Amino acid sequence: MKRIFLFLVTNMAVMLVLSLSMNLLGVGRYLTASGIDPVQLLIFSGMIGFIGAFISLLTSKWIAKKSTGAHVINPDAPANARERWLLDTVHQLADRAGIGRPEVAIYEGAPNAFATGAFRNDALVAVSTGLLQGMTEEEVSAVLGHEVSHIANGDMVTLTLVQGVVNTFVIFLSRLVGYFIDRVVLKNERDVGIGYYASVLVCEIIFGVLASIIVAWFSRRREFRADAGSAYLLGARDPMIHALARLGGMTPGDLPKSFQASGIASGAVQALFASHPPIEARIQALRDLKQQ
Repeated sequence: MKRIFLFLVTNMAVMLVLSLSMNLLGVGRYLTASGIDPVQLLIFSGMIGFIGAFISLLTSKWIAKKSTGAHVINPDAPANARERWLLDTVHQLADRAGIGRPEVAIYEGAPNAFATGAFRNDALVAVSTGLLQGMTEEEVSAVLGHEVSHIANGDMVTLTLVQGVVNTFVIFLSRLVGYFIDRVVLKNERDVGIGYYASVLVCEIIFGVLASIIVAWFSRRREFRADAGSAYLLGARDPMIHALARLGGMTPGDLPKSFQASGIASGAVQALFASHPPIEARIQALRDLKQQ
């Protein structure tokens, strides 16, 4: 409930700020007496789509900590041997990947892990207690290598750009369709009526679902690369193969929706909408890499 509340409040705040800004700048005035101004609508859609995506990216670390209740390890004074080992392992992997040392956190929950943050040199790697308790140190190291690879590959920024593009088209097309339905289908000849707003809402939901398939496809491609990155950082593929095999027998912990794409395991969802490929496919890809 806490993470859902934070997610909704963040999005409401972003939309409020963007709407007020667009109105003050006059950018949102794409409805004219003669109809929709497509240039103004495209500018409006792009501003909302990209600014919203980047605000979410810039606040991702803060939201991740709040929504999972993660405890960030103090790099100067780890509380125990487990925290010291976890911190040292992530820092060593980050050094090998050539990125700044990320913050390291632990959160209570079923087996999972994720990486987030707007910048390669100022990111966050978080691991659940369930993962630490259910895996060997070698397997945990492989998972950490996977998350560090996400950071090194700039995956959070890449997905933000993809999300910004699809957001832009969702907003743009929804308003075009809404205007068409209001004027042509419902024969409304005065400004825009309830038909426009209702159509826009329905279209945003439908187009948003279709757009999520595109984002999920990019996310799945990215997972194979992060798996290979873990093998490269550890100098062996078996640890990641073993970690994935063990995850296959675990129940992956739920992540806040904003961070599912950066997690190590995905939930049981339909293939088109899954942010992660099947574990069997990921293991096979690593084995094929080994043969090469």
